[in-house]
Amino acid sequence: MYRRRMTQMPIESIRDVRAHLAEVVERADRDDTPTVITRHGRQVAAVVSIEVLRKYQEWEEREINRIIDERMASPAPGVPIEDVMRETLERGE
Repeated sequence: MYRRRMTQMPIESIRDVRAHLAEVVERADRDDTPTVITRHGRQVAAVVSIEVLRKYQEWEEREINRIIDERMASPAPGVPIEDVMRETLERGE
C-alpha cells in the first residue's frame, strides 16, 4: 500500500516496494515520480529516475564549487586541512 503526501510523492514500506519493484522503477523513469521508501515507519531511501539523480549530482557539485570559490576569495584565514581531517575522523565520517 502506498500513500501520497502533499507533494504527491508515493511513500511505501520496503516490504511493499519489494513486491512490485519493477512498477516503482517504471513510475520513476516514465512518470518522473520518485517513491520514498520507509523501514519501520522511518523514511530511509528513495527511488528516483537517473535524470533526477544526475541533476542532483550536478547541483551538488556546483554548490560545493561555489562554496570553495567563496572561501578562497575571502581574506579571512581558513581552517587548516589537518584540523578538518582530525574533526572528521573523530566524528567517524
